Amino acid sequence: MAGQFEATVVVDRPIDEVFAFLADGRNDPEFSPRVLRIERDPDTPTAVGTVFRSTVKDAGMKTSREFRVTALEAPAKLRWAEVSKNSVTAREGGYDLEALPGGGTRVRIFNVLEGHGLGKLLVGLALAAARKDADGFGARIKAAAEAAIASP
Repeated sequence: MAGQFEATVVVDRPIDEVFAFLADGRNDPEFSPRVLRIERDPDTPTAVGTVFRSTVKDAGMKTSREFRVTALEAPAKLRWAEVSKNSVTAREGGYDLEALPGGGTRVRIFNVLEGHGLGKLLVGLALAAARKDADGFGARIKAAAEAAIASP
């Protein structure tokens, strides 16, 4: 079983700067409290093929995660796929950004979660938790981006 969760939020900052903030996955701990540590390989600007390795804490358990950037079309589209072998993984995820009149940016984030092995039994719980927190997750992205990017 696989399923998707998503959130959409309006960030009161220009699309180019919001895209740059989100494309640098090292910023994820600013809005995702489950991310304890993250690094980019290679340590160069994010591009297709860039890998982000992280340690996250879900349901009290620490796991290692590895995501590969699969598409990057600045400033509107970023896609990734989890390549780590965990019981529940994000088969696909991404950001879609749209410039709004007045200089703001509409950001849509999504992840398609799937279970492997025992994770096939757990993916429903993971999806329910992610969907329940989707609006909060979007609000944390908005707050982090607006705090990190100087207002125009």
